[in-house]
Amino acid sequence: MSGYVYILESGRNGRYYVGSSVDVEARLENFHNRGKVRATKYMRPWKLVFKQECKSLTQARQIEAKIKLFKSRRIIENIVFSGNCDLII
Repeated sequence: MSGYVYILESGRNGRYYVGSSVDVEARLENFHNRGKVRATKYMRPWKLVFKQECKSLTQARQIEAKIKLFKSRRIIENIVFSGNCDLII
C-alpha cells in the first residue's frame, strides 16, 4: 500500500503542517478542517500545498519525521515551491 507525505498551509496565519497518510484528501477534510487534530485545530482552514507519493506509509512517515526534525520554514517552503521532497531515508 502506498502512502503520501503532505504539507498543509493554514489559511489563518500561513503556518505549515507536515503529515503522512494513505488518503490525504480525506484526512484533510475529515480531520484537519473539522478540528479533530489537536495540532491543527486552531489554525483552520487548511489547504493542501504539497503531496508526494511514497512506496509505503512507513516510508512516508520516515520522510515526515525528517522534515519535522529540520524545524525550518525555509526548508518546508523549498519543498513546497520545488514540488519535490528529495530526502534520502
